[in-house]
Amino acid sequence: MANVVWHKNFRILLDLTRDDLDHPELPGLWDLIYAADRFYGRRGVPVSERDLQCGGVCRDMGVEAPMHLRMRGGRREAVHERREDEERHSVPMSDEHKAYQERILRVAHEGGFGGDSEVRTRVGRTWIQTDTLVEGADGRRIGWEVQLSTIDERGLRGVRARAGKAAKNGITPAWHTDRLAYAQRNDTHWTRSDRLPAHLIARNGDLRIVSGFRALDFWHCDTNALYPCPDGIRRCGKAHATARPRDIFFDDMVRQTAAGTIVPIQFRAGKTVHRYWVTSADRDRLDDLNSDDTRLPIERDAAPASGASRNRPTCQPTVAPPAHPSLPAQPAFPAQPSAPALETAPTAALLHADRHEQVTDTTTGLPTELITLQQAADDAHLRLQQLHDHHERDLQRKAWREAAEAAQAAVTHYARSKRLNRYEVEARLRQFVRHTAR
Repeated sequence: MANVVWHKNFRILLDLTRDDLDHPELPGLWDLIYAADRFYGRRGVPVSERDLQCGGVCRDMGVEAPMHLRMRGGRREAVHERREDEERHSVPMSDEHKAYQERILRVAHEGGFGGDSEVRTRVGRTWIQTDTLVEGADGRRIGWEVQLSTIDERGLRGVRARAGKAAKNGITPAWHTDRLAYAQRNDTHWTRSDRLPAHLIARNGDLRIVSGFRALDFWHCDTNALYPCPDGIRRCGKAHATARPRDIFFDDMVRQTAAGTIVPIQFRAGKTVHRYWVTSADRDRLDDLNSDDTRLPIERDAAPASGASRNRPTCQPTVAPPAHPSLPAQPAFPAQPSAPALETAPTAALLHADRHEQVTDTTTGLPTELITLQQAADDAHLRLQQLHDHHERDLQRKAWREAAEAAQAAVTHYARSKRLNRYEVEARLRQFVRHTAR
């Protein structure tokens, strides 16, 4: 049975839990539809040839499931014609699926973002059902859909339609799986991790995404190029971009998609359009390249998409990690795999601030340490813009990045400790430093 029914002729969804079927503009709608269905039944019309179909789980999966109506104990009910359609509504959620939902919400909250599971969003006269919806910065909404190896193949028939409906209504679809065949599909932006049991998915270890994220290499198509010309020409002399596979931590993926520093793109390679996740800096450079492919787009400085972590890894190598002199003794545990990039760890200034009471600026309500670190990063960037010597610029660029990493780490630590939205803290800090404090 289901509470939501799709009327094929009227092309509307009927909510049987509401007296007016969620259509107050159509009085007497239930009496009309119920009488018509009863008439078809008395005339022996097959259920599959009537006007009603399941408008819930079956419709979301792209399955046409015929239904008929009945009254039981004064309650309206819609009944599936086939048992397999009915069973589709009662398939229990796997422990692995629940573990992913719990992890996404925990990671989002740690990053200062909100979210909830099994969110039903009203869209006109229909709904969007989202496994886990993360509320990110600037009104950004990331809809995580988890499809694991136990899911029925038929459940993937409506992926493109579901993803398109979500995107049309302001939800960025993010589909995650542990099955290679699903990750190779091109109907939405897929990511994939290794197949793991629920207790490994749920814990705080470093779970890796091994498919779906790309780093873009921008290069000039001349005799020194490492890649073949994508246009099939020996050397065309234009600028091109090549998408290179790259691992990323699942937790970083959740936080950075919510913050907007990792974004989905559609990348054309020959006649095929692929759907990847990339950093926002790579996306901006790709937009510049598409607008003018005669020269390489300028390099945009950006924080690394992922970093090393002290968390225990969510995988099963057998070598125990060496003891760290500055950390308390830990029990033997599988070693951390090589990290995708360097971590922006808390700086000495931030740790010093933890040991002493922070002084708060009366204007912004932010610690003065944050303001000092952001001013230092901005000053380093200003000095970089004023230099012209190549060697001096390389040295100053390194100094600027170190100062920016210190400021970013301080903002992250402060937002987590105060349970604030990190993006809003950073925006308020930069607004004050760049427009008020100078």
